[in-house]
Amino acid sequence: MKAIETALILTQAYKLAIERFEKMLGQEFVSAVTVMNETSEHIIVCGMGKSGLVGRKISATLASTGTPSIFLHPAEAIHGDLGKVQKNSVVLLISYSGETGEILALIPALKRLNVTIIALTGVIQSTLASNADIILDMSVDREACPLNLAPTTSTMITMVLGDALAVGLMERKNFKQEDFALTHPGGALGRRLLSNVKDEMKQVNLPFVNKESNVQDVLIKMTEGRLGLALVGSKEKLYGVITDGDIRRALIDNSNFSNLKANDLMNKNPLTAIESDNLQLAETRMREAKVQCLVVKNKIDEVVGVIQIFE
Repeated sequence: MKAIETALILTQAYKLAIERFEKMLGQEFVSAVTVMNETSEHIIVCGMGKSGLVGRKISATLASTGTPSIFLHPAEAIHGDLGKVQKNSVVLLISYSGETGEILALIPALKRLNVTIIALTGVIQSTLASNADIILDMSVDREACPLNLAPTTSTMITMVLGDALAVGLMERKNFKQEDFALTHPGGALGRRLLSNVKDEMKQVNLPFVNKESNVQDVLIKMTEGRLGLALVGSKEKLYGVITDGDIRRALIDNSNFSNLKANDLMNKNPLTAIESDNLQLAETRMREAKVQCLVVKNKIDEVVGVIQIFE
């Protein structure tokens, strides 16, 4: 129980820090988003120690949400990596104390490059703040660490501030799902947004039955197809679709169920898609219609496949 009490003390400290952060947001934050949005260069993010770890995450988030960014290790920067910084770049320097030696050592060189320095610091009277063009205050009342030493609350607020900048830039750039997919082609969302229906549809051994097929034949064809439906008609002419739900409803509503034909069971206006449709949009339509399969046609109205989603 003591461990839980300690964890709750930490979460309470985080909540108070978030409330404090909300009150500190102002024109400086707007200015930071504006200059970051207007630069044609990569956003350079630089931090040492824990600030460096958070800085890597901030840089990665910016890069994946439409704002090109590079993380620059301050110790490596003074030994050649400063070449990553271009004239007129925007540089985010992260140091809670504002007195980190490796960060301060970069300032003269950055000034010569005429960069815009955005300081993320908890001490607005620090050396870093006095040399910055924009100061983003990330001060906290205390660390959640019982000793008030280990960076905990301060690193959390730094992370929140970095995410806030990224989200603000996404809004400025009108960054959309399609843009996100371009930087995440290996993920599930990227796959759906970059794929067409034809890339994922089943095309072989489609479960076609004719209109006069009896219930038993329909059920056999549905089982063989493993799609939970039967297609009434042919590739050239689709008359309707029979789903598991159609079978169940007919079984409940008809005393002469065994005498029914495919023509009696089918939905004559099934939901369809064109093979060139975007996969994500097709899946959205299916969820809205509460169906798990969609008949796919080509431009000359032939049935070419079935797309299926699993919830």
